[in-house]
Formats: sequence, structure tokens, C-alpha cells
Amino acid sequence: MPLSKIETTSLPTEVSDVLGSSDRIKIPSSASAPSSPSAGDMYYNTTNKAIYNYDGTSWIQMSNNFFATGGTETESSGYKYHTFTSSGTFYVSGSTGTVDYLVVAGGGGGGGRYMGGGGGAGGLIAAGSYDISPGGYPITIGSGGAGGTGQGSKGSDGAASSLGVITSTVGGGGGGAYTSAGGRSGGSGGGESGYNSYNLEPGAGTAGQGNSGGHGGLYGAGGGGGAGAVGGNGTSTSGGDGGIGVDWQSLGTYYAGGGGGAEYENGSPGSGGTGGGGQGSANRAGNAAAGTANTGGGGGGANGYGGVTTGAAGGSGIVIIRYAV
Repeated sequence: MPLSKIETTSLPTEVSDVLGSSDRIKIPSSASAPSSPSAGDMYYNTTNKAIYNYDGTSWIQMSNNFFATGGTETESSGYKYHTFTSSGTFYVSGSTGTVDYLVVAGGGGGGGRYMGGGGGAGGLIAAGSYDISPGGYPITIGSGGAGGTGQGSKGSDGAASSLGVITSTVGGGGGGAYTSAGGRSGGSGGGESGYNSYNLEPGAGTAGQGNSGGHGGLYGAGGGGGAGAVGGNGTSTSGGDGGIGVDWQSLGTYYAGGGGGAEYENGSPGSGGTGGGGQGSANRAGNAAAGTANTGGGGGGANGYGGVTTGAAGGSGIVIIRYAV
């Protein structure tokens, strides 16, 4: 005898909560995980558009969508950005995704008295359409180098920044200063001091990351190299300008500009390179300017003639990752 069809005019509450209609199953949706879950619970995350299952210990992503977290997260013009201004971790879950990234090291410090060279910008590496797999990627943000203190004291180099095992940059080279006139090499090189009777050279940049610093003149020090150009040369009356940085993805924001070189007495200081480079000091007064934080800009060099003896610090680095949404 065949079984009869069971009919009901209404569904139990537990069933109607799950069945939104005859052709789909309804589960809870939220921008974040529900609190106090039990093993087997599921929900749809409206932020990353993925279904999660709780295994008794943690929420496990069940769908294969690319999703990432970490840093300061923003969205603009069809892209999601993860900006790291301090060290942290970039987490990728789901599937492999395609990202663009920018990694900038800390800038070098400007040289101390006399006629300190501008600090070189932190090394800059940028890449587009990079395939990144699920996992955690440690982010390191390099600090800027300290300015040189006192006569003949070169600026210190900036520290490296990195994006996991994918890439790492070289810190900017410190600027030269008087008797130790040569700039230090780095991501971009530090500028050479002025009044250079020691036949030394500006610091060299690292291929693919930056440029060399500028040469010193009679009374003007060379500017630090930038990611986009070499540092300017000093003259008998002015410090060299820092090399320009790079406008990443043509968004109007520049990174990794070189620091300006100092001028000895009555001339003009070198300007910081666009991209966070600090201005050098001159005219017996006025401290050199530091590189801007989270740009990798080099610090300005010290004049030293009127009591300004210490070069300015370089700016810290930055890491930015973006992808289409």
C-alpha cells in the first residue's frame, strides 16, 4: 500500500525560519559574526559576501570569494585600499586575488653641520596585477633615519619596509656633512655636503627603488635622491633640491621625495622633493625640516653656521594594497 502524502496548512516555526520560500534556504545575514555561536551555526557575511560555518572553535569561510583584512580599510572609485602606517598583518582568505601594492621604506636623515646634504628617500617598490594567495602577510613599516648631529656627522639611514615574503625595500641613505662629506647609499642616496675639498660623492640609489643624491657645491650641499629623480646639485649660493618622488597610480599623492641640501650662510636652502622631502636649512637660522611621516621622504640637511647643527629626521614608510571591488 503506497504511503499517503502528508499535508499541512502551516510550517513549524523552526522550519519557517529557515525556509524563506519554496526555492531557497534562508540563513542569518550580518556584517560581522554572530555572538555566542554553537558548532554547526552558519551565517552570510554581508561585508565580504561569503557564507561562514562555525566549527566549534572559529568561523570558517565556506565560499571561494577573495577577501582581505588589515590596516586602515577604505573604498574609492571601485577599489578597496588597505593602508598600513604601522607594522601589522595583511590577511587573505577565500581564493587567490589580484592586487596592486606600494611599499616605501623610511627616509634617510639629513646631514649635520656644516652644509649637510639632504637625506635620501626610502626605497619605493610598486607593482600592479599581482596574484596573492590566501594567508597572512606580515607588514613592516620602516622608521625614518635620525639627522646627523654636530660637525661632520652624517645622517642615519632609514629602515626597510616589507610586504611579507613578496618584497622588501631599502631605507634611504643619510646625507653627508662637511669632513665626512659623502652621502650614504640607500633606497635613494643622501646628498653630498657642500664645501667639498674631500672629493667624495653623493650616495647611490638602489636599482628599481630610487636614485642617487646630488653633488655639493662651494657653499651648498646636494639634495637627497628621490624615487622619481636624482637629487639636485648644490651651488655656491644654494642647496640642492631633493629629488621628486612618485605619484602612485596617478592618484595625486607622491611618495619618497628626497630631502633638501643646506646652504652655508646667506643663500637659499634646497627644497624638499615632492613626496614628503624636508627642506634644508640656511641663512644662519631656521631648523631643517623633517621628512613627512608615512611618505618615506628624506630629512633636510643642517646649516650649522648660526647654531643649526643637527640635520632633520627622515619620514617613516608606508605600505598600501588595493584591489577592485
